[in-house]
Amino acid sequence: MGEGVTGILQAVGLLAIVFGVAFCAIAVLGLYRLPDVYTRLHASGKVSTVGLAGLLIGAALILPAAAPKVIALTVFIVITAPVASHAIALAAYRSGVPPAAITARDDLRSRRELHQEED
Repeated sequence: MGEGVTGILQAVGLLAIVFGVAFCAIAVLGLYRLPDVYTRLHASGKVSTVGLAGLLIGAALILPAAAPKVIALTVFIVITAPVASHAIALAAYRSGVPPAAITARDDLRSRRELHQEED
């Protein structure tokens, strides 16, 4: 590749890394400020998908030799991180961890009450 294209790829890679770091910083603030495990899990789930994807895409653009591995890792993270967040939230709910008072609705409450009636 020419030096001009390499410079553009490095600049775009740097922007992607800055985006990823900024997204991670905002999510850390969310972990600190949000009231309960469910909303905090939402913030941490976004970090592990969007923020980390930005960092990895930036790394792939800056280091083209590592791009195939980094892209494969990005795809893996984007597929598995939301599933892990959902599993943790469901485990917390089934363990009886109450949502914060500001929670507008509980979509699983009717299912929970239905299963309790069957037992």
